[in-house]
Amino acid sequence: MSSPARASNQLSQSECARKRMMMAAEGQNPAQIPVLKRAPDSPVEENDHQVKKLKTDDDQASDEKRFPKRKVVLLMAYSGKGYYGMQRNSGNSQFKTIEDELVTALIKSGCIPENHGEDMKKMSFQRCARTDKGVSAAGQVVSLKLWMIDDILEKINNHLPPQIRVLGYKRVTGGFNSKNNCDARTYSYMLPTVAFSPKDHNQEDTSFRLDTETFQLVNRLFALYKGTHNFHNFTSQKGPRDPSAKRYITHMSCGDPFVRQGAQFAVITVRGQSFMMHQIRKMIGLVIAVVKGYAREEIIERSWGEEKVDVPKAPGLGLVLERVHFDRYNKRFGGDGLHETLEWTQEEDAIAAFKEAHIYSSIVETESQEKSMVSWMATLPIHDFEATETGKQERKDEDEDGNASD
Repeated sequence: MSSPARASNQLSQSECARKRMMMAAEGQNPAQIPVLKRAPDSPVEENDHQVKKLKTDDDQASDEKRFPKRKVVLLMAYSGKGYYGMQRNSGNSQFKTIEDELVTALIKSGCIPENHGEDMKKMSFQRCARTDKGVSAAGQVVSLKLWMIDDILEKINNHLPPQIRVLGYKRVTGGFNSKNNCDARTYSYMLPTVAFSPKDHNQEDTSFRLDTETFQLVNRLFALYKGTHNFHNFTSQKGPRDPSAKRYITHMSCGDPFVRQGAQFAVITVRGQSFMMHQIRKMIGLVIAVVKGYAREEIIERSWGEEKVDVPKAPGLGLVLERVHFDRYNKRFGGDGLHETLEWTQEEDAIAAFKEAHIYSSIVETESQEKSMVSWMATLPIHDFEATETGKQERKDEDEDGNASD
């Protein structure tokens, strides 16, 4: 307020005071004289927070007008080392996950409003598979609604660490859900081939090379898993008569060995409709126990029966979500002229390059330093592969890929 105006206001208040005193002396009611209130010095400051809120709302409305919001899927690849899995732990910043990094990048790049980061349901977010702590992915798919900004992939990746990349995106139908629309999942497991050496062999021998006869035995044993079987012994706390313990495996095999940093490795590939928690690691662990001579081959089929069988669980290092499949969706919507099939042929080279640079190299380096497979193999003699017991487990578990068991 200017000095003349402030002085005028002070004089008006003095006059009112004098009139009140005269009226009181004459016996009149001084309340009839109105009290003049001092105007606020700065009305703009009092409403500053309201202006800021309106500005934020206007900015968001401007973004909505400039960029259309669409339902899309993002193809993700990441190294799980150092992260506590894929799924975000809301309100727990101590255990960083892959989704924490993704949501931050989506906000900073302008793909979603900031308030959507606190409640991911607002953007209809859904992951196809919930990978566990330390598990990597070369073909994870998430579905969500976002603003289709210019140069969207480049801008998202600019705010992601190098071990996490968004390699592609595609428009999908409004009701698409990456988890519910997924028909099958393919995982791989990379391990040193010394895991298939005889039990009396030096387990730290990096010069070990897998011979043809053993390689064929490994693949014959993995082929036994194909079909529908009761895998209650391959997860925790699930009873033999629980219908959800039956899982359908369409493929499982071990690829040709290769050498990294002087040691021989191989990659096991398994495809199925869905997997329970630890199922894949136990499927591999049991085959290793048989090949090394700790258990007889018949234990594999016996593990599908109602008896409780001691099945060893291979280390988590080496497990990778390779690909997710949407066959039914592709058949229904892939040729409708509006939507693409959810195949990633054009991204194959980028996927392969990422695996070499960030996944395989991390597995080899970590195994060389921490020797998780060597340490695990030392525990195989304490398992009792002959003993069986009838046991009923009641609490339901979660799937390897994050689907709650039915």
